[in-house]
Amino acid sequence: MAVSHSREPGFSIGIEEEFWLVDRESRDLATDPAADFLKDCKAELGDQVSSEFMRCQVETGTKVCNSAAEARDQLTHMRSTVADIAARYDMALLAASTHPFAQWDSQKHTEGERYSTIARDLRTVVDRLLICGMHVHVGIEDDDLRIELMAQASYFLPHLLALTTSSPFWRGRDTGLQTFRLSVFDNLPRTGLPEVFGSWAEYRRHVDMLIQAGVIEDGTKLWWDLRPSDRWPTLEMRIADVCTDLEDAICVASITRCLMRMLYRLRRNNQRWRIYSNMLVRENRWRACRYGSDAGDKTGLIDFGRAEIVPYADLLEEIIELIRPDAEHFGCVAEVEHARTIIKRGTSARRQREIYTDAVENGASPRDALLAVADHLIAHTVPGEKSAV
Repeated sequence: MAVSHSREPGFSIGIEEEFWLVDRESRDLATDPAADFLKDCKAELGDQVSSEFMRCQVETGTKVCNSAAEARDQLTHMRSTVADIAARYDMALLAASTHPFAQWDSQKHTEGERYSTIARDLRTVVDRLLICGMHVHVGIEDDDLRIELMAQASYFLPHLLALTTSSPFWRGRDTGLQTFRLSVFDNLPRTGLPEVFGSWAEYRRHVDMLIQAGVIEDGTKLWWDLRPSDRWPTLEMRIADVCTDLEDAICVASITRCLMRMLYRLRRNNQRWRIYSNMLVRENRWRACRYGSDAGDKTGLIDFGRAEIVPYADLLEEIIELIRPDAEHFGCVAEVEHARTIIKRGTSARRQREIYTDAVENGASPRDALLAVADHLIAHTVPGEKSAV
């Protein structure tokens, strides 16, 4: 049941990150990690760590956080703890949305009814799902308000994706994209931009129809870029690549939180963000995949109001100013402005490509250059261990 809009939502945040487990010697994916690895992780982190579809993956999630500092502390602890436990089993933790050279047809999916059902239903489409992501939950207690803000927030999804790109390589080849992850993920059903609904009741009618038809068990099988969580009173931003650098993750989570509050402030003042067609937003979604936040003659995203392509850095400045009151409210101005650092030094995707190119130009074989990329990713996954390549 929806509640009154008179009370401002809590706008708490929670962050989920998916990682690769790699063999420490080969840097290839650990196709069959020891069962005790996850048991050891759960002994330290409890329900904050879990398996993922592929055995070579592990997922962590923060508890409910009310500040960027709290989220940072939890992410740091979880990354460090899982990496330390992985080292006991001759593995390392790697944060990137695709592995630089792993082969999907060499992997095994995790045992369990849920994963076995997905594998049986989706076949080769899900066998290729060798991707990791980051999800940001924002607490919005009112059911109808979540649906209303979801429709407006979709506009900003490509802008968030562009700050997180970390999947330029696929099966040992440079894809030419800043993120290839969505090209893989979009082959699944019920992915992409969310539908626009007029109310929580309308949303539930659609979900319940699919449940009644036996197509899905519950709303967790809606894998949209942004969705109402089926477990908590949150909007869950799912379009982002997993960030190699933890500070980038905190930055994007903070911007996501502030955008939601900015949209709420508009509503409180009897205003709203214009809802553009999915056709237009999909165009920016593709441009974010192709160009990310990089600068160039043909890069950038479309400003629909001006009907022209605008450099991403200019759009980012507009967003920072737009949400400044919210960043000040939450005490996360520095975290939001870290986005300028991401633009200046590049996302993980740009740095992976630079490392690969430099290695080849210095005489390394393509395989050794990819190993250098993997080493860089491992070294930058756990805060404070950047020298441990």
